Amino acid sequence: MTSRAARYVPTILAIVMAVIVLVPLSMMFTVSLNPDEAQIQITLGTLRAFIPHVVSLENYQHVLADPHQPFLRYLLNTVIIVVGIVGLGLIVNSSAAFALAWGQGTYRKLFIGVVIAVYVIPGESLVLPLLLMMSRVGWVDSYQVQIVPFIANSFAIFLFYQFFTGMPRELMEAAKIDGAGLLQTFFRIGLPLSMPVVSTLAILGFLDAWNSYLWPLMVTRGPEYRPLSVAMATYFTSQQAFWGNVMAFAVLMTLPVLVVYLIFQRWFVASVMSSGVKG
Repeated sequence: MTSRAARYVPTILAIVMAVIVLVPLSMMFTVSLNPDEAQIQITLGTLRAFIPHVVSLENYQHVLADPHQPFLRYLLNTVIIVVGIVGLGLIVNSSAAFALAWGQGTYRKLFIGVVIAVYVIPGESLVLPLLLMMSRVGWVDSYQVQIVPFIANSFAIFLFYQFFTGMPRELMEAAKIDGAGLLQTFFRIGLPLSMPVVSTLAILGFLDAWNSYLWPLMVTRGPEYRPLSVAMATYFTSQQAFWGNVMAFAVLMTLPVLVVYLIFQRWFVASVMSSGVKG
């Protein structure tokens, strides 16, 4: 009896975790569909706040048409920043890791030690020096100040390095015999074989860049370069009395993340299982 009950423990825990995640999402979606602010205030804190009983897109229209908080501009800024960080980051980090794994010279072990040391340093401790550097070069309130400092990533380099060091040496020797240099070997052999790691880091990098808040808050001054994460906080401050609009903004910000996850969830799980990362 005990062993039979133990088999249901993972299922029960999964259901509990799903409820914890879905309940706030259901309230957010329900409130966003209700244009009656007085009714929202009455139903908040009750079970009616989690069950849709009014279906209206009026709150979404207000959010998308608000001239003072241009949602579409925020969305464009976020897409540019995320694509820049993820796209450039994958190229830079993978090539750096391949050079550290199969390059020549004694510098490689030293650099790996530096990469690991940087990874364990809290990112928040580097914010102020980085802000001072960006201010000196005149990059504050721009796209590049939100992209360039985060292209190189110590975790991504280490993950790629772990994968590349596990590749058969015979492949590298065969490429060398054929006359391929290190760069050619990387693009012809290393990068194609590392697609599981690429997909893993692309999804993780997308989520991290999409939800980034502290740094964009410090380096942006207005809607011209502000991403959705900072715009959400600003919108909440300016619309405290209108919960329907605030929740509609939150839903519009959350939908792209959910869509990406639903599309790539199998790819993500498969890439984690087959990435070849060593413990």
